[in-house]
Amino acid sequence: MENLKKSLKMPLFGNTFSPKKTPPRRSASLSSLHTLDRSTREVELGLEYGPPVMNIGGQSMKFEDGQWITESGENTSGREAQRLKKRNVQLEDENNLLKLKIEILMDMLTETTVEYHLMEKEVEDVKTHQRKK
Repeated sequence: MENLKKSLKMPLFGNTFSPKKTPPRRSASLSSLHTLDRSTREVELGLEYGPPVMNIGGQSMKFEDGQWITESGENTSGREAQRLKKRNVQLEDENNLLKLKIEILMDMLTETTVEYHLMEKEVEDVKTHQRKK
């Protein structure tokens, strides 16, 4: 029985498992900038960005401490924000109505064009019928 087991072993595969050794990892960056502290990087590279600033409708605003603040230093009032939201909804409704009107007009134009082509074809048919007589 022992001889049978030895004869059934495949000579191509060894008994021990020996995986290949992995090569050492390369360093993530060859730059030494990550070792510098923030203030040194700002001085060396000029990375002083400041808060985001935008200009909408002639009013300049910057983002500080999680809020948009006007350049005059005051927060936009809740009343002004409500008025702007209401105006936005009103304009969106008007836009949707105009889109619906355009769609209806396009349908009407398509229908009229089809009717015109049908009438034109009927006229051509009548003309050809008259010529045959």
